[in-house]
This record gives sequence, structure tokens and C-alpha cells, in this order.
Amino acid sequence: MVKEKLKPAGKSEEVASGEKELILFNDEVNTFEYVIETLIEVCGHDAFQAEQCALIAHSNGKCGIKTGPFDSLKPLCDEMLNRDLTVTIS
Repeated sequence: MVKEKLKPAGKSEEVASGEKELILFNDEVNTFEYVIETLIEVCGHDAFQAEQCALIAHSNGKCGIKTGPFDSLKPLCDEMLNRDLTVTIS
């Protein structure tokens, strides 16, 4: 059996040309509950995935929360910025 190795955010290779990553950064302003709620509403995460992303961002400083073409990530990024979260597409 082959086990897949997971890579931390920021160190992953682009899956295909044009693939980008939406990255959430930790901040000292927003509560865990607010971040989790936003990930569920904006990114379509389930509660467990949203909680894990919030915890990873808190402990590592950032977390890759979504991958895809730039055009599909841009509206998510804009909405999260409107909700005062610190995110970027890279």
C-alpha cells in the first residue's frame, strides 16, 4: 500500500498549470468561531475541515484552504477579504 505524503501550505507544488492556492493567514482579531463560520459559508468546507484549517492557520501562521484556477478562487478571496480575514492567492 502506498501512503500519500501531505505537504504544509506554501510548500506544495502546483498540481497542474493554472492551479493556485487560497491561503488563510492567522490574525489576532477574528475568533475561531468566526473563521470557521466563514470557511463553511464561503469555501463550502464542512465543520471539521473548517475547524482544522483554523487550527492550522493559528499554529503555523497560515493554511492552504482551497486550490483551483485563479478565476474560481478570486471571488472567494474577495469575499473573505470583505469579511476582514487575511487571505491571498499564490
